[in-house]
Amino acid sequence: MATQHSRSVARLMMAPAVVLLLGWMLVPLTMTLYFSFKKYLPLRGGDLGWVGFDNYVRFVTSSSFWPAVQATLVIVGGVLAITVVLGILLALLLDQPMWGQGVVRILVIAPFFVMPTVSALVWKNMFMDPVNGLFAHLWRFFGAEPISWLSEASMPSIVMIVSWQWLPFATLILLTAIQSLDSEQLEAAEMDGAPPLKRFFFIILPHLSRAVTIVILIQTIFLLSIFAEIFVTTGGAFGTRTLTYLIYQRVLESQNVGLGSAGGVYAIILANIVAIFLMRIVGKNLDA
Repeated sequence: MATQHSRSVARLMMAPAVVLLLGWMLVPLTMTLYFSFKKYLPLRGGDLGWVGFDNYVRFVTSSSFWPAVQATLVIVGGVLAITVVLGILLALLLDQPMWGQGVVRILVIAPFFVMPTVSALVWKNMFMDPVNGLFAHLWRFFGAEPISWLSEASMPSIVMIVSWQWLPFATLILLTAIQSLDSEQLEAAEMDGAPPLKRFFFIILPHLSRAVTIVILIQTIFLLSIFAEIFVTTGGAFGTRTLTYLIYQRVLESQNVGLGSAGGVYAIILANIVAIFLMRIVGKNLDA
């Protein structure tokens, strides 16, 4: 058992890392809070003094605020639905014995290591281009008129691109969970005459509940701050402007640091609300 001296030494050795981590988080947060109460226009007069909660009122009463929140939640919900459902199906498929199983698993997981900007450019130019894209050629092959995905179906296109990036992560987590399932349970159910669907819904799916919870929690944290894919593809047009992209426009395009900082505080509040909701509703599986 650890003694009081060993615990003190462990705390002392961890202290530099903890201090660095706290500084890494608290310094940007403090600066965001500081500038959110000021009218700071870097290229139009600089620091123009304190304005109190005026930035918060202007940001939340803007006509772009609630559509941005709605777009953010639609993207998060759409990506989670696709990655969880397809992740379970892919994990079940990859768990089956097949020729070249290791190579297939690597190919399935590979998209997760592609940078978001690169994957968005690939989808934009190689797949969704209305003239030379792969989808356009497929449409013409079947006698249909190609569509401009990023303008006529902008939100489904963004959801598709982001889902392609995060599907390998969900598949990897769920495949690991499936491989930890006791095969004797499935064999016993099969011997008792349980059909495949009942074995899936009453044995496999309950076993995956904790893994699904982890996938949802981790992906939600990152998806709430999605930016690169929208910046590269639609530029926030056609109803795809998320809260993060709106903050970017206020800070860099409008050169209003105070207004953008107030938006950053709202983004933090939204992230915490979603996280608390998920922990209360979905996160109960972690205690099971």
